[in-house]
Amino acid sequence: MIKTLSKHLFIATLFTAMSLVSLTALAESSVWKVSKGNDHIFIGGTVHILPPSAFPLPAEFAQAYKQSDSIVLETKLPDANDSEFQLKMMRKMAYGNGKTIGDFISVKTQQKLSQHISALGVDLAMFEHFKPGFLVTMLALLEAQQAQLSGEGVDIFYSKKARADKKPIAYLESVDFQMNMIANLGVGDEDRFITSNLEQMKDFKAMFLGLLKAWRVGDEEQLNQLAIEPMKNDANTLKTLLTDRNKNWLPQLERMFAGNGNRSETEFVLVGIAHLAGDKSVLALLKAKGYHVEKL
Repeated sequence: MIKTLSKHLFIATLFTAMSLVSLTALAESSVWKVSKGNDHIFIGGTVHILPPSAFPLPAEFAQAYKQSDSIVLETKLPDANDSEFQLKMMRKMAYGNGKTIGDFISVKTQQKLSQHISALGVDLAMFEHFKPGFLVTMLALLEAQQAQLSGEGVDIFYSKKARADKKPIAYLESVDFQMNMIANLGVGDEDRFITSNLEQMKDFKAMFLGLLKAWRVGDEEQLNQLAIEPMKNDANTLKTLLTDRNKNWLPQLERMFAGNGNRSETEFVLVGIAHLAGDKSVLALLKAKGYHVEKL
């Protein structure tokens, strides 16, 4: 969406190893077929930002898309030109009443934050009014840009493609839900949240490439080790970003199957790859309910 709280945020919200050349040569992918009776859907794991070199995506993504009648994303992707939405988001992500991040962290942490942001070519004043979840998200995007790993992710790619193909798009969550989730991350625990994230960002490029490699091949064990196991040190973050949402999505996924087991329309569900790793993942929950899950 990321060990430390920073890894909780990065892994869960951005998920956003080896060279990018080797990534494009691998044949496996993070796409699964979920079946019940004669009916099935596809579920694909996404990374929300991808370097252009990561395209084309593995053939299994195109296969699932072609065989599906519609796609389902986590939430509607806002129009970058929607000024009303941008204003609403900025208000939601900011403290208000003249408060800044400096009011909630120690002087030492503020100095580290300022130094880190300056190294990225930005002044802290541009971000100091933002709450910690959004602040760290912006820093991660800047890190990705500096590492030349930033670009449109799987979600945007298929959102655009579906619109061009006039293929229906549905959503698991509202935009307001996701905004509130990010706005509340780290609030009340700002100093630890910021300190932990800054420590993790020292190895941002290596961490991101490691996650990208595991996503590319659909390595469930590695994804669990990288994305889920470290998060168990912060039960609240794990619950908020992943496990609660996985449970909330389950009834929606089950409604995609025909009640009598007959063939119905096929959906291609695209969610962040962290939601598909570990023993409480979307895939694990579906298996526990008796669905057959297999990787394409």
